[in-house]
Amino acid sequence: MKKGIKLISVIGSGTMGNGIAHSFALAGFQVHLIDISEENLKKALNTIDKNLDRQLSKGSITKAQKDAALGNILIFTNTQHAVKDSDLIIEAASENIEIKLDIFRNLDSWCKPGAILATNTSSISIGKIASVTNRPEQVIGMHFMNPVPLMKLVEVIRAYSTSDEVTHTIMELSHQLGKVPVDVNDYPGFIANRILMPMINEAIYAVFEGVAGVQEIDNVMKLGMSHPMGPLQLADFIGLDVCLAILDVLHQGFGNPKYAACPLLVNMVTAGHLGVKSGKGFYDYSEGLKDAPPAEKFRK
Repeated sequence: MKKGIKLISVIGSGTMGNGIAHSFALAGFQVHLIDISEENLKKALNTIDKNLDRQLSKGSITKAQKDAALGNILIFTNTQHAVKDSDLIIEAASENIEIKLDIFRNLDSWCKPGAILATNTSSISIGKIASVTNRPEQVIGMHFMNPVPLMKLVEVIRAYSTSDEVTHTIMELSHQLGKVPVDVNDYPGFIANRILMPMINEAIYAVFEGVAGVQEIDNVMKLGMSHPMGPLQLADFIGLDVCLAILDVLHQGFGNPKYAACPLLVNMVTAGHLGVKSGKGFYDYSEGLKDAPPAEKFRK
């Protein structure tokens, strides 16, 4: 265990938050999982329990490890109380800049002086988040991939003021989790989304322009490029609203029209067709991964 990092607080108990808590708890760290909703926290613990059971059934962990991991997690609805003694706080709340800025302003006043403040944001500027604190050298990005317990990559994003010491600590800590950390500088979209989102956007343009159907496009990328999931199904999995928000960050950050979201994506998000979470996106999930009619109907 990294010296000095013993207690981790994770803010947000959704898919990413509970996955991050799961990974740290399984690695032997004490974890405070925080959410404004007690019901959400109970759901998160249930999810962690089920995911640990999957690992247990596959023989990747023992019953003792599962029990120890669950015992390492405490849940809180009072953020100030939960973070006051934490060595590292990881924010995994909604991908909304105002929400994140408000959280980090409060963390700066609530956390002890040496605490590292991290965000799991997939695209929002770490420097902008750090700017609302009095400890910008201790603010860093830890962008985990979904599903967190299984995916090895962690993008470690250093802002302009992030110290080398904090970056080194987070890199080492990621190794402690069995992850592969990649040191990235703070520019829009970092690396993962700067490359992934334009690919997804181009796949959406191919639907929009009638080049091929949804399943055909995904099959080309799966069978021809060895992608485990096609870009349109992946967009549904990520959330089309999230894809649109990240493309907007790239477009605004670079001022380059190549990052402008396809009009079809904008139309689908406006209509509430957000992918898996809404039941319909490029695929209709109530029909077992059939093409969703609106995606075809709204071709250019």
